[in-house]
Amino acid sequence: MRLRGLILAGVAATALLAGCTTDSAVTDATVADVKPTAPPPPPPPPPAPLAEMASPMVGGMVNMQARSMAKPMQMVAPEPEFRDKYEDVESNPVKLTSEEPVSTFSIDVDTASYANVRRFLKSGTLPPKDAVRIEELINYFDYTYPQPKAGEDPFSTSVTLMPSPFNAGRELIQIGIQGRDIDRDARPPINLTLLMDVSGSMFSEDKLPLAKQAIKLMLEEMEPTDTVAIVVYAGAAGEILAPTPVSDKRKIVAALEDLRAGGSTAGGEGLRLAYSLAEQGMKKDAVNRVMLLTDGDFNVGISDPEQLEDFVSRKRETGIYLSVLGFGRGNYNDAMMQKIAQTGNGIAAYVDTLSEARKVLADDLSGNIFPIADDVKIQVEFNPDRIAEYRLIGYETRMLDREDFNNDKVDAGDIGAGTSVTAIYEVTPTGSDAAQIDPLRYGDAAKAGSATGEYAFVKLRYKAPGATDSKLLTHAVTDKDRVASVDKAPEWARFATAVAGFGEMLKGGEALGTGFGWEAVRNLAAGAKGEDEFGYRAEFIELTRLAETADAQAALNLPGQGE
Repeated sequence: MRLRGLILAGVAATALLAGCTTDSAVTDATVADVKPTAPPPPPPPPPAPLAEMASPMVGGMVNMQARSMAKPMQMVAPEPEFRDKYEDVESNPVKLTSEEPVSTFSIDVDTASYANVRRFLKSGTLPPKDAVRIEELINYFDYTYPQPKAGEDPFSTSVTLMPSPFNAGRELIQIGIQGRDIDRDARPPINLTLLMDVSGSMFSEDKLPLAKQAIKLMLEEMEPTDTVAIVVYAGAAGEILAPTPVSDKRKIVAALEDLRAGGSTAGGEGLRLAYSLAEQGMKKDAVNRVMLLTDGDFNVGISDPEQLEDFVSRKRETGIYLSVLGFGRGNYNDAMMQKIAQTGNGIAAYVDTLSEARKVLADDLSGNIFPIADDVKIQVEFNPDRIAEYRLIGYETRMLDREDFNNDKVDAGDIGAGTSVTAIYEVTPTGSDAAQIDPLRYGDAAKAGSATGEYAFVKLRYKAPGATDSKLLTHAVTDKDRVASVDKAPEWARFATAVAGFGEMLKGGEALGTGFGWEAVRNLAAGAKGEDEFGYRAEFIELTRLAETADAQAALNLPGQGE
């Protein structure tokens, strides 16, 4: 049997070798005479990295080959949240009126913090405390403050004194400013220079692609005689589109569509070029503005915050305004964007969705583009006979020295057409048991004075756009501004108070009494929702639920909890 097996194996091997020969082979040759075939050619080298193949014209404008290769990169996971950068700011402290009776600050019309906070909450997490700027949460919403009277100052001032729902025995003084709106037909022309970040960090869908969609929405709201120029920056900066009338919208859109992301971020160099282009096309009777669209990740050129701040400060004197629109997550540099927006006579907004883009650049275009008052400052002097302590809620990055109020060379925030601005103080009446600071043993402690005296004296300064001298407005806070209960306060005061409480809770709730929490915020907001044409207030109420859930989850994740 063994011999038979060996014979069969030999026959099979011979048949296999015969089957491997082809008709073109020499049939009479033995297997040993067949020459080996040539080895297969080596595999082609791997494709070059996208940065080498792109051959960028300027910044992120790449050739067609690179465009076709860019799509698979969309699968790259987003960078971690901890790379976002925020300025470390301490909340405003409680001040003794007897020691420091005057509070001075610049107004703030930015809304970036609210949209950024919303982004965190919708992803199921609480935002970093430094990402929460309470004044920007409050000023995200429009309020029904009375419109200014025709022919008078460009804005009206409303003051409400009401019991504080945050802490028993304390009160709130709310100051509301309502800017005059302007008819579309009365708008001045716009000379707009777009500074588009097309660096590699802007690749994801919530960055450059969303920024391009946002600009298209804005073009629909602009007049045919308005002009738009486009500057891009990545590893270098360059002019993509010379000032072009909006009547040639197709040309502007085509230039936008050609933009692609790639390279490092020479944001400082882009700012230089954008301001230069804006100055060249500057129009005397127009609103001249640079609009920066970026994630703020400057790492080439002028990247030091102080140098950028100095540069923008110098350019502010040219009369060119600056708008800063932030995009994306993972490496969002909020601190940088706040610095240059505040220094450049500008506004800062954060765009996380197409809906937010429509709000900022379409629905609120007048307020974000057309200034009606420059360098608006507020100074409040508290009467120690009526107010023992006070605390300004928010505006930590906008505080000014007392002497800055009368110095017209000191920069402050601007108000756009139709914009409302709100500031809230929590105050402790003199003689109240809710006082937080003990009186001095050897000082002249203030005692409760006449019930007919003023509570505070509010002063506002502003300049007409382009003017060098300011104008003064005043308002004495008296019992005429007082309401007996929160329920009797105007709708605007109640909703703004709810948003302020929301911000305080996001910051840890240290300034709130034990009886005020997420449910109290939600109930106060729901009772003051009022007309809500675009659903922003309803969304806010939903955010209070998301925040409550995220807060509870965060508490479970603390060391030693839930074990």
